[in-house]
Amino acid sequence: MSRVILGVDPGTSVLGYGVIRVQNKNIELITAGVIQLQKLEDHYEKLHKIYQRLSSIIKEFKPTECAVESPFFGKNVQSMLKLGRAQGISIVCAMNYGISVVEYSPKKIKQSVTGNGNASKEQVARMLASILKGDKIPDLLDATDALGAAVCHYMQNGSGAIDYKKKSGKKTSSWKSFLKQRGEI
Repeated sequence: MSRVILGVDPGTSVLGYGVIRVQNKNIELITAGVIQLQKLEDHYEKLHKIYQRLSSIIKEFKPTECAVESPFFGKNVQSMLKLGRAQGISIVCAMNYGISVVEYSPKKIKQSVTGNGNASKEQVARMLASILKGDKIPDLLDATDALGAAVCHYMQNGSGAIDYKKKSGKKTSSWKSFLKQRGEI
């Protein structure tokens, strides 16, 4: 049985999205990218653009599940409100198409993908390149964050736990050791 998962990294300047297909525990990148919103001055226009683009992505790739990165707590209340609106629009858009939605904290996504909840965005991107085995990972960190949300959702809800063990069966001390053993770095 095939699952198609949409991951969203909400933003009002740049929103990241990623779509993966999981079949027989194999994860395949379908698409990933960003929705550029910087040129739009009106916040409501940005929200409308998010809804339109996510709708077209959903219509084209037909995901059955959606994972959204939840906003982290920041000091700027106005930024948090805007980010929350982008997240809300993303959730409503998915639900409008009958897609179940789950939120994950940035720390949970990093933990699921790399084994380290404090990993950098670059470390997440490198691990995704390893997990997706040769699929072209976008250079844009907002897109890889969204892919991370989709992969996290699979890891949490699909018996897709990453095996951080060496081929000999011993655990590695870190994600870096894991990548070295696999010849990724």
